[in-house]
Amino acid sequence: MMAMLPASPRPSAAPGPVPSTRGSSSIRAAARARGANRYSRQPDFASRRSVDLAGRAVALSPGIPTVFDAPLAPHHRLVGRWAASRGQHARTYTRVEARRHIEEAFDAAVLEVLDPIEIVDLRIAVLGSEADGPPAIAIICESMGQLDLGWIETGDAPTAWRAAAYRALEKTLGGVLPVFSYQDLFDEMSMYYWEGETDDDAARCSLIENHGADVEDLDALILPSQMNDRRPGWMIAANAAAPTRLPATLQIKLADLHASHEAFGKVSREGGAWHFDFDIASEYLPSIEECASLPPLTLVPFGPFARELDDVMRSGMEMGFMDIAGICPLPDAAHIDHWFASLRLGAQLLLAAQKLIRTDPPRARGNHVRS
Repeated sequence: MMAMLPASPRPSAAPGPVPSTRGSSSIRAAARARGANRYSRQPDFASRRSVDLAGRAVALSPGIPTVFDAPLAPHHRLVGRWAASRGQHARTYTRVEARRHIEEAFDAAVLEVLDPIEIVDLRIAVLGSEADGPPAIAIICESMGQLDLGWIETGDAPTAWRAAAYRALEKTLGGVLPVFSYQDLFDEMSMYYWEGETDDDAARCSLIENHGADVEDLDALILPSQMNDRRPGWMIAANAAAPTRLPATLQIKLADLHASHEAFGKVSREGGAWHFDFDIASEYLPSIEECASLPPLTLVPFGPFARELDDVMRSGMEMGFMDIAGICPLPDAAHIDHWFASLRLGAQLLLAAQKLIRTDPPRARGNHVRS
């Protein structure tokens, strides 16, 4: 769940997309300014530990950076101050013990927040700066492929119920997860194949003029209307039922999700756990500039859109995805508490989404429709 490691190059991505894992304009433009919808495989951060000094010891205290020849890396020292402020009593640690204590204290606090979340795998990495900047905490998404939509995709609930739930996920999850929606997929396909066109006639002209397609072969190529027609009814926002036409259990889950999203939105993202800034991220992980701009997660089902998803995700599988859910530089140890407050708000949003996905309204108690 947590690593306290200096930044290092990312490995090459594994071959081939997967249809499901546990756990807007174009995607390319959004990658650098992830707002409502922000941003591979998890990078394996290689540790460059400082040399241990046998027989020496340090006191875990707010003064840990100065009392012993700066014995720990800057990111350990910073988190060490935070860990010391939470301790009930001071004691003396060897250098190895100090590092272990710092990591275990931080890891336990992170797990307390993120452990209930199962729809997506997240990893926390405390990064040392390769330049002279302060340490930073990154949230990295280790899940890849389609987010499991549960009953929304595979259940037998009315289409209007499923569309309402799907629309709620589309509107909320982009604030905390690197995930792309159907509109993002459509925009990406439009840019790549149809030069930004969105109607069939213009797309046909683009395929002929810009891609050298033969007129007789157009029927075998993807056109905008054909792509839109493949959407299941529950993916279409216009099909969503009004809240008052939903069963009580679903109303409650949707209300909880919207309340969590509203609470999350009231807190400034800048300087928070879930804020993504491409330029800041590249300072700590320069190799992300070589990655594809595509997020690793999608709300688009692979069943009807396997061909399109394979096309747009190929670059991510080859180069690595933009899998950072948030990155937060830490100017001082006091900012870690602010980071945890932000982390909890995002986790509450994810937990509300998880409860919605795991609710099967036709089989839930209290599933009558309120009038």
